[in-house]
Amino acid sequence: MVTLFEGDAGGPRRQSSKGNQLKWYSGEKWYKADYTGYEGLAEYLVSHLLQFSTMDRGAYIVYDTVQIRYDETVFLGCESDHFLPEHWHLITLERLFFQHYGESLYQSIFRIREVENRAAFLVEQVEHLTGLREFGKYLSILLTIDAFFLNEDRHTHNIAVLRDEIGRYHYCPAFDHGASLMADTKMDYPLESPLEKLYEKPKAKTFCQDFDEQLDAVEKLYGQHLKFRFTNADVEKLLDSESKYPAGTKKRVGELMRLQRRKYQYLFA
Repeated sequence: MVTLFEGDAGGPRRQSSKGNQLKWYSGEKWYKADYTGYEGLAEYLVSHLLQFSTMDRGAYIVYDTVQIRYDETVFLGCESDHFLPEHWHLITLERLFFQHYGESLYQSIFRIREVENRAAFLVEQVEHLTGLREFGKYLSILLTIDAFFLNEDRHTHNIAVLRDEIGRYHYCPAFDHGASLMADTKMDYPLESPLEKLYEKPKAKTFCQDFDEQLDAVEKLYGQHLKFRFTNADVEKLLDSESKYPAGTKKRVGELMRLQRRKYQYLFA
């Protein structure tokens, strides 16, 4: 168990579109406490399954589950290493766009009618503002992850680039999967509800509400650039080796992963 205090570097921060999730930075690690359900388990499973994929190891952040004691309360949650080099900054696409144009990227995207055109607009703007190339490939990988794991929180505050000490831009590792895998058991996905009743409920946020529609759009524009290599047995092994979350929660997540593997067979090498 990790004990954290108000005086830890930066103190606790509450920022999540799904609620007031407590976040801390301490000892070169970031900590996030569960707020709506099993966000920490979702971060853990998604990031560890990305190790069974065609992504480079440095292209995503790995999360592990943790118990956090803060202000006499014990939370479940997750931890990850601090990955930014000194004097580098993480810049969300929303902030990047606003700094240059003084308006919201999210609102600008949704003034455009077609999903493909929304994606093309975002990619063109990011490449223009940062000098990065092949951002469409990066976006295709990110939205593949989100569609497969049902990440409902990939808005323009949750896609970012990195800026180094001399102002050059770099790709940001994939991060923040806590709204995946129907993790919000407090309101949207109660554990007592049958999975088949909830399966069609998750909604995307990036370009439209349909995960498959936006994934089809970026694959058509930029190609398909991610393959998975894990089996159902790999999923079960990761869930069995996690010791902090209840068995019933892990059973639901395992069932959901089996459904997603059947649905997205083309994503497996």
